[in-house]
Amino acid sequence: MVSKTITGDILIGSASISPAERPLRAVNPATGDALDPAFAFAGEAEVARACELAWSAFLAYRLTGLEERAGFLEAIAHNILELGDTLVDRATVETGLPRPRIEGERARTVGQLRLFAQVVRSGEWLDLRVDPAQPERTPLPRADLRLRQIPLGPVAVFGASNFPLAFSVAGGDTASALAAGCPVVVKGHPAHPGTSELVGRAIQAAVSECGMPEGVFSLLPGAVETGTALVKHPHIKAVGFTGSRGGGLALVAAAAQRSEPIPVYAEMSSVNPVFLLPAALDARAEGIAAGFVDSLTLGAGQFCTNPGLIFALEGAGLDRFLAAAGAALATREPAPMLTEGIHKAYAAGVQALETNPAVRAVARGASGSGVNRSPSALFSTDAPSFGADERLAHEVFGAAALVVRCRTIEEMASVAERLEGQLTATLHFERADTDLARQLIPILERKAGRILANGWPTGVEVGHAMVHGGPFPATSDSRTTSVGTLAIRRFLRPVCYQDLPQELLPPELRQEGLSKLPHLFDGTRG
Repeated sequence: MVSKTITGDILIGSASISPAERPLRAVNPATGDALDPAFAFAGEAEVARACELAWSAFLAYRLTGLEERAGFLEAIAHNILELGDTLVDRATVETGLPRPRIEGERARTVGQLRLFAQVVRSGEWLDLRVDPAQPERTPLPRADLRLRQIPLGPVAVFGASNFPLAFSVAGGDTASALAAGCPVVVKGHPAHPGTSELVGRAIQAAVSECGMPEGVFSLLPGAVETGTALVKHPHIKAVGFTGSRGGGLALVAAAAQRSEPIPVYAEMSSVNPVFLLPAALDARAEGIAAGFVDSLTLGAGQFCTNPGLIFALEGAGLDRFLAAAGAALATREPAPMLTEGIHKAYAAGVQALETNPAVRAVARGASGSGVNRSPSALFSTDAPSFGADERLAHEVFGAAALVVRCRTIEEMASVAERLEGQLTATLHFERADTDLARQLIPILERKAGRILANGWPTGVEVGHAMVHGGPFPATSDSRTTSVGTLAIRRFLRPVCYQDLPQELLPPELRQEGLSKLPHLFDGTRG
């Protein structure tokens, strides 16, 4: 039975820790009102206890069978749904996000867990490989070589502010780490501590129901110091993070300075450039503008895939696009942003664009009323000015975008070459633009983890082929993704077993195990 009571406690293994000092209260960003209860912060002692339990759990959890581990993930999904309206109501009041958005995010969170359960059962992720012995080979015989992937160890996961469910306590990082066989210690985000505790108790209950080792999951609410102590603890072997560039780089630095450096998989900063090619603008400038404004203002612009940069060739098509986008933007009422800090940072970013002499204001959204709300904003500049001022390519986290006017396709390609790494890059084109698109795609492949055609980057499908990652600073490791089944690879490493007898091999690499699981045998798929 999952508890639906929010206590403000620290969850370490199966225990609820209740310190007397409780410095944190959640705030409803739509009203500014503080919410009950007050929450405790985990200090160094709680961090150490959670990490020690996680290490003890790892020694047993990594050996769980595939069906057992898959059932555990499905139990977490079931328990999250069992929380019902209690979870949805709390997440709505802590984030200011509308109920349908929270319900959709809950479905995505549950879907991720169930998808990783399927991945675990399949055994494909084990990457089993056998190069059988060739004792008669000349001039030298070949040993029997067998390979599998094993989990790295306990993983520190940092909850994100903008996705209280799908990128938080039981989000993609947690689901993929648990699927890999790694215990998880979550540093809860202070913007939604009640939501985090409810989900944490759902996982805690699943641990008990499935007979998993106690330390396979802990939840530590806390400040920056809590997260730093967690990353520095020697029992933590990898980190999953979604947030700001400053926060991600601080964790990367802390992990690199350890006596045993560990990987930090940080998703950080992206402006998600969109390239509007001439024939597309000529054919459907108004339709493109409508889709752009919908994407820009979705969730008050608080998506890591928000389209913050638009590149287009000067001309009548671009003029029509700007006029239509400005008209649509003017009708959009601002939604509350997730926190006061995010709202202030957005306002400062917009002001920096407004006061830049090379930038022209195109349109502002409706002003609205209430706390933590600012109107959306659209600006424009020319390609030479954009290339001369690197600040114009920086992310403004919120519903603000900059249109860069280019004189030629060569100028567009040149500014694309100078872009930093991105999560996404989008092309809008018609058949007549095919040659121009072909010219840009090789550049965008080197800049982004996902390339879209005639769509918008907000909305990330959770599947087998999705990449939610990209070159720095979009992520700290461009070889990985934080969404989709490929995310499990972040928390695995290969081990080769040479000439071990059957009785000493891992079960998956014995003949009986190989007969049931996908594998490569002497380079051929078995």
